[in-house]
Amino acid sequence: MRISLSRLLAPFLFVALTACSEQKTTATEPAKPASAAPVDTTTAPTVAAPAPDTTAVQDVAAYLAGQPVSQRSDLRPLTALPAWQAFAADADKSWTNYHNTRTNRIQQWAATELDSVRRSSSTVFYPFSGPDLLNAYTMFPTAQTYVLVGLEPVGTVPRRSTLENPKLFSAIKASLWSVLNFSFFRTNDMAVDLKSVELDGALPLMMLFATRTGNQVTDIRYLQLNTQGQMSEADTMTIHRPGPKIIPGVEMKLRDAKGQEKTVYYFSADLSDWKLGTTKDAILQYVRTLGPVVTYIKSATYLMHKPYFSKVRNLILDRSNFILQDDSGIAMKYFPASDWQFTYYGTYKRPINLFAKHYQPTLTQVYTDSVHRPRPLPFGTGYNWRQNDSNLLLARRTKTVAE
Repeated sequence: MRISLSRLLAPFLFVALTACSEQKTTATEPAKPASAAPVDTTTAPTVAAPAPDTTAVQDVAAYLAGQPVSQRSDLRPLTALPAWQAFAADADKSWTNYHNTRTNRIQQWAATELDSVRRSSSTVFYPFSGPDLLNAYTMFPTAQTYVLVGLEPVGTVPRRSTLENPKLFSAIKASLWSVLNFSFFRTNDMAVDLKSVELDGALPLMMLFATRTGNQVTDIRYLQLNTQGQMSEADTMTIHRPGPKIIPGVEMKLRDAKGQEKTVYYFSADLSDWKLGTTKDAILQYVRTLGPVVTYIKSATYLMHKPYFSKVRNLILDRSNFILQDDSGIAMKYFPASDWQFTYYGTYKRPINLFAKHYQPTLTQVYTDSVHRPRPLPFGTGYNWRQNDSNLLLARRTKTVAE
């Protein structure tokens, strides 16, 4: 089902976490600061007003992101209200700070370290992602297709009554606070933050991230996967109440600043072996049709360290030419040494207390090797989110996956 100019769909409940299966637990971080540090706006990216022919869904995305809507949009009266203008000004400051402290560093690092990775495949697979298009796009801005999978409901485009809700802006700010400060979402806090506004899934935040990364949303289509992994269009009833053997999803079409078309898919699916058995591995069957992929894994609550996430782990090892992950991804013991070459970045320390049992002595040995030192990582990522505490592993397959 496509979203037309006259049909902006129902309210949505957003519950986000970057790791999205079996996530009853959440990482701990410092308390929210009472006041933000001064923001250097000298290098803030210039945000151009959207084109006059911007689609209605792009106007909703821009409105959620605190950015200008198109001149003919029926949302323009709402952007004249003091509440939205205060929200937009605050959002600009937060995003300027984020781009200065994270985006610029990631982009500079990735342009060198991930150059061959980006050329190897135009498709990025991001399991346990939740709605985190932000980090995937920042790492791989030249990709043509992004496939995200999480437990969060798909959600729908918010209707006007939701956009007029006075609680919307504080809820968006609260939900973005941890991802902009620590690079990952928090499950329980976000569920509380967004219950007061009628939000129902991952899509609204993905729309916000799309426009804040310099893209325009050109189309949205609801999807479903059957037990053969075949994709077809879905209606909103299926999105809100999918049957036990249906995988609901959404397709979001984008146009970047250079005019390049991109496609983002999000599927709401439990990736545990037991649940995959219920749906006959539908999501895995679909991913196999994509050809060789680059897999990105971050803040995945160490799920693939466990025996009952073997199916998705094996798929990644089988279909990826490159895997970029922090230590919460696939445990080192599962990589066949003869099939992979490794490049280590940053610093490996013990996992935070919540995940202490997933400590890997092998990584400690690697990261303390005085002869083959890990390469620098000029930004923080994952649960050990501070720059000097974070790690990334780039695994390169020795023999590329056939098309």
